[in-house]
Parts: sequence; structure tokens; C-alpha cells
Amino acid sequence: QVQLVESGGGLAQAGGSLTLSCAASGRSLSYYHMAWFRQAPGKERLLVARISMGGTTTSYTSAVKGRFTISRDSAKNTVYLQMNSLKPEDTAVYYCAGDRRTWGVIASDYEYWGQGTQVTVSS
Repeated sequence: QVQLVESGGGLAQAGGSLTLSCAASGRSLSYYHMAWFRQAPGKERLLVARISMGGTTTSYTSAVKGRFTISRDSAKNTVYLQMNSLKPEDTAVYYCAGDRRTWGVIASDYEYWGQGTQVTVSS
């Protein structure tokens, strides 16, 4: 079983950048499809970006395409989300998620979750 721990959240100004990290322990992330989700207050948890098990394929929700980049480092057993040109509407709790079988687009597709990290973007 894999354990996921996010870090890197915080407060940023609109137009700024943050990099989120999702460090894994217990198992190699090489065996997992990985994703970042976010959840704003009172809203459902939605997919932001995902990366395939082999790291060769990525996809993004349209709201972040061209601004966010998901990547994975097998040596560090870590997945990243580089967030540039941040907007106030990016404010949310960001969650790292992983699954061995499904490279899905909804939260219920993923079995393993981190605890979340808060990202707040001020205007």
C-alpha cells in the first residue's frame, strides 16, 4: 500500500507560481497512475491533471491547460504540479491521488489519497 503526502501549498498572488509535491512511501509510484485534484469550499473534488503510470501521457482540465504542468520523478518517488499564472479561481485544497488500475477522471477512480494542501491565490 502506498502513502501519499502533499506539500508546497500556500499563499500566492495572482500571476504567481507554486509547485506542489506529492511524496510517496511504501510502494514505488512507478506502478500507479497519478493525478491532482482540487476542491474549493462547497464544491466537489475535480480533476486538475493526471499522468499515466509510465509518465508518457498527461492530460489537464481546460481551466489549467497551458498554465499547470504535472510530472513525476521515479528516483524521488514524487509527483509534482507546477502551477504558473495563478488565478484567484485556482484557490482550493489540492489533493494527490493514485491508482494501480484506473487512469480515471473522477475522484472515485482513485484508491489512494494524500491529506491535501491548501492553495490560496489573492487578487
